[in-house]
Amino acid sequence: MTGAPSEASEPTATARPSRLDPAIAARLRRTADGLVAAVVRQHGSGEVLMVAWMDDEALHRTLTTGRATYWSRSRREYWVKGATSGHHQYVRSVALDCDGDALLVSVDQVGAACHTGHRTCFFEELPVTGAEAP
Repeated sequence: MTGAPSEASEPTATARPSRLDPAIAARLRRTADGLVAAVVRQHGSGEVLMVAWMDDEALHRTLTTGRATYWSRSRREYWVKGATSGHHQYVRSVALDCDGDALLVSVDQVGAACHTGHRTCFFEELPVTGAEAP
């Protein structure tokens, strides 16, 4: 995955202890920093809301609390979506992709998913000019 931090001097996410089920942990393919991409969508509509990062413990917390919990690469700490903003994500399901390197998290989103205040982080469309519709 691109965008994941890779400096060897930074502590890795895998260095933190986790209570994640070992059978689930064995199926994950993590970045060098111990992270897995989490694509978050609105349950029911499938609207893609955001992409975040989880380590084993964030995934464990998400699965066992029903509240979306992520690893903040910039703050180097766990964050529960909505803890400070009030824009909560209540988890309905979590799926692991076929390669084990990405998660699909279906949530009931309360308020904006994006830190900018937008409903989704994907609000800026880019022009596509190289392909014709069939």
